[in-house]
Amino acid sequence: MSEKKYWDEKIETLPRADLEELQRRELKDILTFAYSNSAYYKEAFNAAGLTPADFNQLEDIQKFPFTNKATQRERQAKGGLLGDMIAVSEDDVVFVSASSGSTGVPTLSPFTKQDFDEWQDVESRLFYGAGMRKHDRYVHALNFSLFVGGPDVIGAQNLGALCIWAGTVPSERLLFILKEFQPTIIWTTPSYALYLGETALKMGIDPAKDLAIRTIIVAGEPGGSIGTTRETIEKVWNAELYDFFGLSDIFGACAGMCEAKDGLHIAEDHILVEVLDVKTGAPLPDGERGELVYTTLRKKARPLIRFRTGDIGSVNREPCSCGRTHARIKIHGRLDDMFIVSGVNIFPSDIEFVIRGTSGITGEYLIRLYEQNHSVKYRLEIEKSDDNNEPDDLLKERVAAALKTRLGVKPGDVTILNDGDLERATHKAKRLIDERTLIYEI
Repeated sequence: MSEKKYWDEKIETLPRADLEELQRRELKDILTFAYSNSAYYKEAFNAAGLTPADFNQLEDIQKFPFTNKATQRERQAKGGLLGDMIAVSEDDVVFVSASSGSTGVPTLSPFTKQDFDEWQDVESRLFYGAGMRKHDRYVHALNFSLFVGGPDVIGAQNLGALCIWAGTVPSERLLFILKEFQPTIIWTTPSYALYLGETALKMGIDPAKDLAIRTIIVAGEPGGSIGTTRETIEKVWNAELYDFFGLSDIFGACAGMCEAKDGLHIAEDHILVEVLDVKTGAPLPDGERGELVYTTLRKKARPLIRFRTGDIGSVNREPCSCGRTHARIKIHGRLDDMFIVSGVNIFPSDIEFVIRGTSGITGEYLIRLYEQNHSVKYRLEIEKSDDNNEPDDLLKERVAAALKTRLGVKPGDVTILNDGDLERATHKAKRLIDERTLIYEI
Protein backbone atom coordinates (compact mmCIF):
# COMPACT_ATOMS: atom_id res chain seq x y z
CA MET A 1 0.00 0.00 0.00
CA SER A 2 1.47 3.33 -1.06
CA GLU A 3 2.08 6.06 1.50
CA LYS A 4 -0.46 8.88 1.55
CA LYS A 5 0.84 12.27 0.42
CA TYR A 6 -1.11 14.40 2.90
CA TRP A 7 -2.26 14.02 6.48
CA ASP A 8 -5.77 15.22 5.53
CA GLU A 9 -5.95 15.38 1.73
CA LYS A 10 -9.55 16.57 1.56
CA ILE A 11 -9.04 19.67 3.68
CA GLU A 12 -5.44 20.44 2.65
CA THR A 13 -6.23 20.41 -1.09
CA LEU A 14 -9.71 21.94 -0.93
CA PRO A 15 -10.26 24.18 -3.98
CA ARG A 16 -9.86 27.86 -3.10
CA ALA A 17 -13.51 28.75 -3.66
CA ASP A 18 -14.64 25.87 -1.43
CA LEU A 19 -12.10 26.79 1.24
CA GLU A 20 -13.31 30.38 1.34
CA GLU A 21 -16.94 29.22 1.53
CA LEU A 22 -15.97 26.99 4.46
CA GLN A 23 -14.31 30.00 6.13
CA ARG A 24 -17.41 32.12 5.55
CA ARG A 25 -19.69 29.56 7.21
CA GLU A 26 -17.32 28.96 10.12
CA LEU A 27 -16.83 32.70 10.63
CA LYS A 28 -20.57 33.32 10.72
CA ASP A 29 -20.91 30.60 13.36
CA ILE A 30 -18.03 31.81 15.54
CA LEU A 31 -19.20 35.43 15.44
CA THR A 32 -22.63 34.28 16.58
CA PHE A 33 -21.11 32.06 19.27
CA ALA A 34 -18.82 34.80 20.57
CA TYR A 35 -21.62 37.40 20.62
CA SER A 36 -23.97 35.04 22.44
CA ASN A 37 -21.52 33.66 25.00
CA SER A 38 -18.73 36.20 25.64
CA ALA A 39 -19.49 39.31 27.68
CA TYR A 40 -16.59 41.11 26.03
CA TYR A 41 -17.64 40.43 22.44
CA LYS A 42 -21.26 41.35 23.09
CA GLU A 43 -20.08 44.66 24.54
CA ALA A 44 -17.53 45.28 21.74
CA PHE A 45 -19.91 44.46 18.88
CA ASN A 46 -22.71 46.54 20.39
CA ALA A 47 -20.33 49.49 20.83
CA ALA A 48 -19.49 49.24 17.14
CA GLY A 49 -23.17 49.07 16.22
CA LEU A 50 -22.79 45.53 14.91
CA THR A 51 -24.27 42.09 15.39
CA PRO A 52 -23.37 38.79 13.69
CA ALA A 53 -26.23 39.52 11.27
CA ASP A 54 -23.96 42.18 9.72
CA PHE A 55 -21.60 39.45 8.50
CA ASN A 56 -22.57 37.76 5.22
CA GLN A 57 -19.36 37.52 3.17
CA LEU A 58 -15.66 37.30 4.09
CA GLU A 59 -15.03 40.98 3.37
CA ASP A 60 -17.58 41.91 6.04
CA ILE A 61 -15.09 40.93 8.74
CA GLN A 62 -13.46 44.32 8.10
CA LYS A 63 -16.45 45.98 9.79
CA PHE A 64 -15.71 44.31 13.12
CA PRO A 65 -13.45 45.75 15.84
CA PHE A 66 -9.87 44.62 16.46
CA THR A 67 -8.48 42.85 19.49
CA ASN A 68 -4.84 42.71 20.60
CA LYS A 69 -2.62 41.83 23.55
CA ALA A 70 -3.74 44.92 25.44
CA THR A 71 -7.36 43.79 25.04
CA GLN A 72 -6.49 40.40 26.48
CA ARG A 73 -4.66 41.86 29.48
CA GLU A 74 -7.43 44.34 30.22
CA ARG A 75 -10.28 41.83 29.92
CA GLN A 76 -8.44 39.08 31.79
CA ALA A 77 -8.69 41.33 34.84
CA LYS A 78 -12.47 41.70 34.49
CA GLY A 79 -13.28 38.79 36.75
CA GLY A 80 -12.35 35.19 37.33
CA LEU A 81 -9.17 33.47 36.25
CA LEU A 82 -9.88 33.77 32.52
CA GLY A 83 -11.62 37.15 32.31
CA ASP A 84 -14.66 38.01 30.23
CA MET A 85 -13.38 37.25 26.71
CA ILE A 86 -13.99 33.58 27.50
CA ALA A 87 -17.08 32.11 25.80
CA VAL A 88 -17.49 28.86 27.77
CA SER A 89 -17.74 27.84 31.39
CA GLU A 90 -14.42 27.30 33.15
CA ASP A 91 -15.68 23.74 33.72
CA ASP A 92 -15.35 23.19 29.96
CA VAL A 93 -11.70 24.34 29.88
CA VAL A 94 -9.21 21.46 29.97
CA PHE A 95 -5.92 23.28 29.30
CA VAL A 96 -4.39 26.75 29.52
CA SER A 97 -1.10 28.03 28.19
CA ALA A 98 0.40 31.40 29.05
CA SER A 99 2.36 34.02 27.16
CA SER A 100 5.85 34.83 28.38
CA GLY A 101 4.71 38.23 29.59
CA SER A 102 7.74 39.86 27.89
CA THR A 103 5.55 42.79 26.77
CA GLY A 104 3.35 42.96 29.85
CA VAL A 105 1.27 40.79 32.15
CA PRO A 106 1.22 37.11 31.03
CA THR A 107 -2.07 36.27 29.33
CA LEU A 108 -3.73 32.88 29.54
CA SER A 109 -4.94 31.00 26.47
CA PRO A 110 -7.74 28.54 27.32
CA PHE A 111 -8.81 25.40 25.40
CA THR A 112 -11.86 23.18 25.53
CA LYS A 113 -11.43 19.46 24.88
CA GLN A 114 -12.52 20.00 21.28
CA ASP A 115 -10.17 22.98 20.88
CA PHE A 116 -7.26 20.92 22.19
CA ASP A 117 -7.96 17.87 20.02
CA GLU A 118 -8.38 19.96 16.86
CA TRP A 119 -5.16 21.82 17.66
CA GLN A 120 -3.23 18.56 17.91
CA ASP A 121 -4.69 17.37 14.62
CA VAL A 122 -3.26 20.51 13.02
CA GLU A 123 0.10 19.65 14.62
CA SER A 124 -0.04 16.19 13.04
CA ARG A 125 -0.81 17.84 9.70
CA LEU A 126 2.20 20.16 9.96
CA PHE A 127 4.54 17.39 11.15
CA TYR A 128 3.43 15.21 8.25
CA GLY A 129 4.01 18.08 5.81
CA ALA A 130 7.57 18.37 7.15
CA GLY A 131 8.16 14.69 6.38
CA MET A 132 7.54 13.05 9.77
CA ARG A 133 6.30 9.46 9.56
CA LYS A 134 5.50 6.60 11.96
CA HIS A 135 9.03 5.19 11.73
CA ASP A 136 10.62 8.45 12.97
CA ARG A 137 12.05 9.10 16.43
CA TYR A 138 11.20 12.63 17.45
CA VAL A 139 12.82 14.80 20.14
CA HIS A 140 10.63 17.62 21.42
CA ALA A 141 13.18 20.13 22.73
CA LEU A 142 10.73 22.91 23.61
CA ASN A 143 9.75 24.32 26.98
CA PHE A 144 6.86 22.52 28.68
CA SER A 145 6.29 25.11 31.43
CA LEU A 146 3.02 26.87 30.42
CA PHE A 147 4.43 27.29 26.89
CA VAL A 148 1.85 26.65 24.17
CA GLY A 149 4.45 24.78 22.08
CA GLY A 150 4.95 22.13 24.76
CA PRO A 151 1.84 20.01 24.04
CA ASP A 152 2.57 20.03 20.29
CA VAL A 153 4.48 16.79 20.91
CA ILE A 154 1.07 15.10 21.17
CA GLY A 155 0.52 15.86 17.49
CA ALA A 156 3.64 13.84 16.71
CA GLN A 157 2.42 10.99 18.91
CA ASN A 158 -0.97 11.04 17.17
CA LEU A 159 0.90 10.71 13.89
CA GLY A 160 2.58 7.60 15.28
CA ALA A 161 6.18 8.73 15.74
CA LEU A 162 8.25 7.59 18.71
CA CYS A 163 8.38 10.73 20.87
CA ILE A 164 11.03 11.77 23.37
CA TRP A 165 9.79 14.56 25.65
CA ALA A 166 13.17 16.20 26.25
CA GLY A 167 12.08 19.75 27.02
CA THR A 168 14.67 22.45 27.68
CA VAL A 169 17.36 20.29 29.23
CA PRO A 170 21.02 21.46 29.31
CA SER A 171 22.78 21.16 25.95
CA GLU A 172 25.11 18.41 27.12
CA ARG A 173 22.14 16.35 28.27
CA LEU A 174 20.29 16.92 24.99
CA LEU A 175 23.35 15.86 23.00
CA PHE A 176 23.52 12.72 25.13
CA ILE A 177 19.92 11.98 24.13
CA LEU A 178 20.69 12.63 20.47
CA LYS A 179 23.71 10.34 20.56
CA GLU A 180 22.24 7.52 22.64
CA PHE A 181 18.72 7.37 21.19
CA GLN A 182 19.63 8.41 17.61
CA PRO A 183 16.39 10.33 16.91
CA THR A 184 15.74 11.49 13.37
CA ILE A 185 13.78 14.71 14.00
CA ILE A 186 14.16 17.55 16.51
CA TRP A 187 12.24 20.79 17.12
CA THR A 188 13.89 23.85 18.66
CA THR A 189 14.64 27.49 17.76
CA PRO A 190 16.99 28.52 14.90
CA SER A 191 19.43 30.12 17.36
CA TYR A 192 19.54 27.02 19.51
CA ALA A 193 19.94 24.71 16.52
CA LEU A 194 23.13 26.60 15.65
CA TYR A 195 24.29 26.76 19.26
CA LEU A 196 23.68 23.06 19.77
CA GLY A 197 25.64 22.25 16.62
CA GLU A 198 28.56 24.40 17.80
CA THR A 199 28.44 22.78 21.24
CA ALA A 200 28.46 19.31 19.70
CA LEU A 201 31.55 20.10 17.64
CA LYS A 202 33.35 21.43 20.73
CA MET A 203 32.53 18.14 22.48
CA GLY A 204 33.98 16.15 19.59
CA ILE A 205 30.59 15.19 18.15
CA ASP A 206 30.02 15.84 14.45
CA PRO A 207 26.25 16.42 14.07
CA ALA A 208 26.42 15.52 10.38
CA LYS A 209 28.17 12.18 10.95
CA ASP A 210 27.69 11.04 14.55
CA LEU A 211 23.98 11.81 14.92
CA ALA A 212 20.91 10.61 13.03
CA ILE A 213 19.00 13.91 12.80
CA ARG A 214 17.70 14.27 9.23
CA THR A 215 15.01 16.90 9.88
CA ILE A 216 15.14 20.01 12.08
CA ILE A 217 11.95 21.90 12.83
CA VAL A 218 12.39 25.44 14.12
CA ALA A 219 10.08 28.19 15.37
CA GLY A 220 10.06 31.26 17.59
CA GLU A 221 12.37 33.39 15.40
CA PRO A 222 12.38 34.42 11.71
CA GLY A 223 15.64 32.51 11.01
CA GLY A 224 14.00 29.36 9.68
CA SER A 225 12.50 31.30 6.78
CA ILE A 226 15.71 33.20 6.00
CA GLY A 227 17.41 31.23 3.24
CA THR A 228 20.98 31.90 4.33
CA THR A 229 20.25 31.00 7.97
CA ARG A 230 18.41 27.86 6.94
CA GLU A 231 21.31 26.77 4.73
CA THR A 232 23.83 27.40 7.52
CA ILE A 233 21.91 25.18 9.95
CA GLU A 234 21.34 22.49 7.32
CA LYS A 235 25.06 22.40 6.54
CA VAL A 236 26.08 21.99 10.18
CA TRP A 237 23.65 19.10 10.71
CA ASN A 238 23.43 17.70 7.16
CA ALA A 239 19.67 17.81 7.67
CA GLU A 240 16.58 19.42 6.14
CA LEU A 241 15.16 22.40 8.04
CA TYR A 242 11.45 23.28 8.19
CA ASP A 243 10.09 26.46 9.73
CA PHE A 244 6.90 26.48 11.86
CA PHE A 245 4.94 29.41 13.26
CA GLY A 246 2.48 29.67 16.14
CA LEU A 247 1.33 31.98 18.89
CA SER A 248 -0.09 31.29 22.31
CA ASP A 249 -3.14 33.42 21.61
CA ILE A 250 -4.42 30.82 19.12
CA PHE A 251 -2.52 27.53 19.54
CA GLY A 252 0.96 25.99 19.11
CA ALA A 253 2.16 25.77 15.54
CA CYS A 254 -0.58 26.91 13.18
CA ALA A 255 1.56 27.27 10.05
CA GLY A 256 4.46 25.26 8.67
CA MET A 257 6.69 24.66 5.67
CA CYS A 258 6.10 21.89 3.19
CA GLU A 259 8.76 20.37 0.93
CA ALA A 260 8.61 23.43 -1.37
CA LYS A 261 9.91 25.66 1.49
CA ASP A 262 8.25 28.71 -0.05
CA GLY A 263 6.38 30.15 2.89
CA LEU A 264 4.43 28.49 5.69
CA HIS A 265 1.03 26.91 5.00
CA ILE A 266 -1.40 28.28 7.58
CA ALA A 267 -4.36 26.17 8.68
CA GLU A 268 -7.03 28.24 6.96
CA ASP A 269 -9.79 25.91 8.09
CA HIS A 270 -9.06 27.23 11.60
CA ILE A 271 -7.72 30.75 10.98
CA LEU A 272 -8.74 33.65 8.73
CA VAL A 273 -5.71 35.76 7.74
CA GLU A 274 -5.70 39.46 6.94
CA VAL A 275 -2.69 41.59 6.00
CA LEU A 276 -3.29 45.23 6.88
CA ASP A 277 -1.48 48.50 6.32
CA VAL A 278 0.23 49.37 9.61
CA LYS A 279 -0.87 53.01 9.58
CA THR A 280 -4.32 52.92 7.96
CA GLY A 281 -5.55 49.43 8.80
CA ALA A 282 -6.60 48.97 5.16
CA PRO A 283 -6.28 45.48 3.61
CA LEU A 284 -3.21 44.93 1.43
CA PRO A 285 -2.91 42.80 -1.72
CA ASP A 286 -1.25 39.39 -1.55
CA GLY A 287 2.53 39.66 -1.51
CA GLU A 288 2.71 43.05 0.21
CA ARG A 289 4.10 43.42 3.73
CA GLY A 290 1.74 44.48 6.48
CA GLU A 291 0.54 43.53 9.93
CA LEU A 292 -0.85 40.01 10.17
CA VAL A 293 -4.31 39.90 11.72
CA TYR A 294 -5.94 36.57 12.62
CA THR A 295 -9.48 35.48 13.39
CA THR A 296 -10.03 32.02 14.88
CA LEU A 297 -12.78 30.11 13.12
CA ARG A 298 -13.38 27.21 15.49
CA LYS A 299 -11.78 27.89 18.86
CA LYS A 300 -14.60 28.03 21.41
CA ALA A 301 -12.92 28.65 24.78
CA ARG A 302 -11.75 32.12 23.77
CA PRO A 303 -12.50 33.12 20.20
CA LEU A 304 -10.18 35.77 18.81
CA ILE A 305 -11.80 38.19 16.38
CA ARG A 306 -9.41 40.29 14.27
CA PHE A 307 -6.43 39.82 16.57
CA ARG A 308 -3.60 42.24 15.70
CA THR A 309 -0.43 40.21 16.17
CA GLY A 310 2.26 42.86 15.80
CA ASP A 311 3.92 40.53 13.27
CA ILE A 312 4.86 41.98 9.90
CA GLY A 313 4.34 39.49 7.11
CA SER A 314 2.83 38.76 3.73
CA VAL A 315 0.48 36.13 2.35
CA ASN A 316 0.42 34.09 -0.87
CA ARG A 317 -2.88 32.42 -1.75
CA GLU A 318 -1.70 30.86 -5.02
CA PRO A 319 -1.68 27.03 -5.07
CA CYS A 320 1.64 25.60 -3.91
CA SER A 321 3.71 23.16 -5.97
CA CYS A 322 3.12 20.62 -3.20
CA GLY A 323 -0.58 20.56 -4.09
CA ARG A 324 -1.83 22.23 -0.91
CA THR A 325 -4.26 25.10 -1.39
CA HIS A 326 -4.02 26.78 2.02
CA ALA A 327 -2.34 30.19 1.98
CA ARG A 328 1.34 30.54 2.73
CA ILE A 329 2.51 33.26 5.09
CA LYS A 330 5.96 34.76 5.44
CA ILE A 331 6.95 36.46 8.70
CA HIS A 332 9.43 39.28 8.18
CA GLY A 333 9.71 40.46 11.77
CA ARG A 334 7.99 42.10 14.70
CA LEU A 335 6.50 45.55 14.36
CA ASP A 336 8.21 46.53 17.61
CA ASP A 337 11.60 45.33 16.25
CA MET A 338 11.38 47.32 13.03
CA PHE A 339 13.44 50.51 12.81
CA ILE A 340 13.71 53.20 10.16
CA VAL A 341 17.03 54.53 8.84
CA SER A 342 17.00 57.23 6.14
CA GLY A 343 13.40 56.38 5.35
CA VAL A 344 14.08 52.66 4.94
CA ASN A 345 12.14 50.14 7.06
CA ILE A 346 14.59 47.54 8.41
CA PHE A 347 13.99 44.33 10.32
CA PRO A 348 16.68 42.30 12.09
CA SER A 349 15.77 39.45 9.71
CA ASP A 350 16.87 41.63 6.75
CA ILE A 351 20.28 42.07 8.36
CA GLU A 352 20.48 38.38 9.29
CA PHE A 353 20.01 37.41 5.63
CA VAL A 354 23.18 39.33 4.76
CA ILE A 355 25.23 38.23 7.76
CA ARG A 356 24.49 34.52 7.35
CA GLY A 357 25.43 34.72 3.68
CA THR A 358 28.76 36.52 4.17
CA SER A 359 31.96 34.48 4.23
CA GLY A 360 34.67 34.92 6.83
CA ILE A 361 32.32 35.57 9.77
CA THR A 362 30.54 33.22 12.15
CA GLY A 363 27.03 34.47 11.39
CA GLU A 364 26.40 35.74 14.93
CA TYR A 365 25.51 39.43 15.17
CA LEU A 366 24.13 42.18 17.41
CA ILE A 367 22.41 45.38 16.25
CA ARG A 368 22.62 48.58 18.29
CA LEU A 369 20.35 51.52 17.49
CA TYR A 370 21.47 55.03 18.35
CA GLU A 371 20.81 58.68 17.50
CA GLN A 372 23.01 61.03 15.52
CA ASN A 373 21.99 64.55 14.49
CA HIS A 374 18.36 63.81 15.42
CA SER A 375 18.19 60.78 13.15
CA VAL A 376 18.29 57.02 13.72
CA LYS A 377 21.45 55.06 12.94
CA TYR A 378 22.51 51.49 13.54
CA ARG A 379 25.84 49.88 14.28
CA LEU A 380 26.63 46.21 14.01
CA GLU A 381 28.77 43.80 16.02
CA ILE A 382 29.90 40.63 14.24
CA GLU A 383 32.42 37.84 14.84
CA LYS A 384 35.36 37.11 12.57
CA SER A 385 35.91 33.42 11.90
CA ASP A 386 39.08 31.96 13.43
CA ASP A 387 40.34 30.87 10.00
CA ASN A 388 39.85 34.29 8.38
CA ASN A 389 43.14 36.19 7.92
CA GLU A 390 41.49 39.14 6.18
CA PRO A 391 42.36 42.56 7.71
CA ASP A 392 39.56 43.86 9.92
CA ASP A 393 39.19 47.09 7.91
CA LEU A 394 38.58 45.16 4.70
CA LEU A 395 36.09 42.87 6.42
CA LYS A 396 34.23 45.89 7.79
CA GLU A 397 34.03 47.43 4.31
CA ARG A 398 32.85 44.17 2.76
CA VAL A 399 30.07 43.66 5.31
CA ALA A 400 28.97 47.31 5.15
CA ALA A 401 28.84 47.15 1.35
CA ALA A 402 26.76 43.96 1.41
CA LEU A 403 24.28 45.60 3.81
CA LYS A 404 24.14 48.71 1.62
CA THR A 405 23.33 46.56 -1.41
CA ARG A 406 20.63 44.56 0.39
CA LEU A 407 19.02 47.26 2.55
CA GLY A 408 19.91 50.52 0.84
CA VAL A 409 21.58 51.93 3.97
CA LYS A 410 24.97 51.19 5.52
CA PRO A 411 25.56 50.75 9.24
CA GLY A 412 27.16 53.65 11.06
CA ASP A 413 29.89 51.28 12.19
CA VAL A 414 30.83 47.61 12.14
CA THR A 415 32.66 46.20 15.16
CA ILE A 416 34.75 43.08 14.55
CA LEU A 417 34.85 40.64 17.45
CA ASN A 418 36.54 37.28 17.93
CA ASP A 419 34.76 33.99 17.37
CA GLY A 420 32.73 33.30 20.52
CA ASP A 421 32.65 36.85 21.89
CA LEU A 422 28.91 37.28 21.32
CA GLU A 423 26.69 35.46 23.77
CA ARG A 424 25.00 32.39 22.26
CA ALA A 425 21.29 31.96 22.85
CA THR A 426 20.04 28.66 24.18
CA HIS A 427 16.52 29.60 23.03
CA LYS A 428 15.42 32.91 21.50
CA ALA A 429 18.31 35.19 20.59
CA LYS A 430 18.48 38.86 21.57
CA ARG A 431 19.58 40.54 18.34
CA LEU A 432 18.60 44.18 18.88
CA ILE A 433 19.58 46.69 21.57
CA ASP A 434 17.89 50.08 21.38
CA GLU A 435 20.14 52.80 22.81
CA ARG A 436 17.94 55.69 21.63
CA THR A 437 16.39 58.16 24.05
CA LEU A 438 13.76 59.58 21.67
CA ILE A 439 10.61 57.79 20.51
CA TYR A 440 10.13 57.48 16.76
CA GLU A 441 6.81 56.76 15.10
CA ILE A 442 6.57 53.99 12.53
